[in-house]
Amino acid sequence: MDNKRLILLVIFFISLFMLWDAWQKQNRLPAPVTQAQTQTATQGSVVPTPSAPSGNPAPEAIPEALPAGENKVSEAITIKTDLLTAKISLQGGDIVELLLNDYKTVDDKNKVFALFEPKHHYVAQSGLIGEGLANHKTQFSALAGPRELGADDKTVQLRLEATTGGVKVTKIYTFTRGSYLIDVTQEIDNGSQKTLSAHAYYQLQRDTVTPDGESGMAKIFTGPAVYSEQEKYQKISFEDIEKGKAKFIEKANDGWIAMVQHYFVSAWIPQENLPREYFVRKLGADISAGVIVPMPQVAPGEKTSRSVSLYAGPQIQSILNQLAKPVAEGGIGAKGLALVVDYGWLTIVAAPIFWCLEMIHKLVGNWGWAIIILTIIIKLLFFPLSAASYKSMAKMKAVAPRMNALRERYGDDKQRLNQELMNFYRTEKINPLGGCLPILIQIPVFLALYWALLGAVEMRDAPWIFWIKDLSSKDPYYVLPIIMAVTMFIQTKLNPTPPDPMQAKVMLMMPLIFGFMFLFFPAGLVLYWVVNNIFSIVQQWQITRMIESGNKAANDTKA
Repeated sequence: MDNKRLILLVIFFISLFMLWDAWQKQNRLPAPVTQAQTQTATQGSVVPTPSAPSGNPAPEAIPEALPAGENKVSEAITIKTDLLTAKISLQGGDIVELLLNDYKTVDDKNKVFALFEPKHHYVAQSGLIGEGLANHKTQFSALAGPRELGADDKTVQLRLEATTGGVKVTKIYTFTRGSYLIDVTQEIDNGSQKTLSAHAYYQLQRDTVTPDGESGMAKIFTGPAVYSEQEKYQKISFEDIEKGKAKFIEKANDGWIAMVQHYFVSAWIPQENLPREYFVRKLGADISAGVIVPMPQVAPGEKTSRSVSLYAGPQIQSILNQLAKPVAEGGIGAKGLALVVDYGWLTIVAAPIFWCLEMIHKLVGNWGWAIIILTIIIKLLFFPLSAASYKSMAKMKAVAPRMNALRERYGDDKQRLNQELMNFYRTEKINPLGGCLPILIQIPVFLALYWALLGAVEMRDAPWIFWIKDLSSKDPYYVLPIIMAVTMFIQTKLNPTPPDPMQAKVMLMMPLIFGFMFLFFPAGLVLYWVVNNIFSIVQQWQITRMIESGNKAANDTKA
């Protein structure tokens, strides 16, 4: 009995610590953004260089800041599609703002969510490495053309041009209806008198501040990630980059590099079987992560181009899985892209659980009801284990007065008390750990469901019923957390009372503590816990009632 209590207390206190840590991260004020940091974002990035020489002339020096009088916001071109609204600066041709039209901000549901935006200095940059070639510091001019996706159009294109020393560079952005995939093409028209050998680079730059409200409930990863067939999926923490300790695959013939955050991702995805070099580095207060690919040599009077795909949008797993397929199967060869969905250390369990949740959603059409149905299914699957646990606890509750009598009789002699308790367990055929072990077996599954709900962008802005308009945000009226605390209190009362008064007080405080912490949890997660608790109460009450009835019948027979 004591061992069981100890294990349960350890589990509760570890959970409490994790919840408290998560709550503090959720409500911690972000560090103020200084003017110097803002200037670093717009002026401090430099052109990357390939690590291995390739016969190219060294790229010309790029100033750390713009010349005096030119350090103002450059003109930006706005492109609108059904899913995206992008602002592309004529200085460098960078995507300086990207709105995801179907998603709202965490704090204000009247505002559209911005993935790339000035607050976090988050931009997508690209350019060429080579003497006199255009890079993300170059001033471009925009060619005439549509700026919004027409009703019957499948794509809309933006063409930017810059000419230096007879070499014309055209950067072409192609946006597609119904897609978060942006094709970025860099084209060289060699009007010079010499053959050009160049590299193209594509990078994502942002600060190291966690996005507001996007990863407060657990340690959801925010930062760069790189994938290759050789090393698979590698996360690169901001801390390792700042300390110069980042380790990742640098050269490969496949894969992609991304900037990951809770629910969303941006990733540069070069074409299949193209040699590439990945890099990450610290730029003042920001971090840059990108990829360098070779451009075909271009002789005088000839043209060449290179296209790289940019995925910038939500971590919708069906979309990511489709992009991971080879080009021949309708994808773009971004194998492993779905790994950016952060399921923590229980991915192997959480991924199939979310697949089941998605299948249920297709049938019922509501994520809240899908959560309820999946929780019930899991409870039914684990009913034999739960029943064994509840039966053990019911037996312990039934014999608790006799055990307390033994403790009072032998309380001063611990060795004798342990002997008498073991004899009592054998006589009554009770396993003191019988109520705990079945619960421990179920914990990984329920934690995996927790992570599946936490990492699913499909929950974002998804309504359930009545006042629950967003399953990824906290309950605005705290109804679900209060119900959860009440159900936890009922469960505590159904369990045997701990013989130690201090343990008994701790167990009674747990519903209040967890109820307070769950005030700030996403409604979808609280809904899962409420349903789980309710069905646990029903199961435990029924089994306890059956055992008590059986004991009463046995006693009546003896009498």
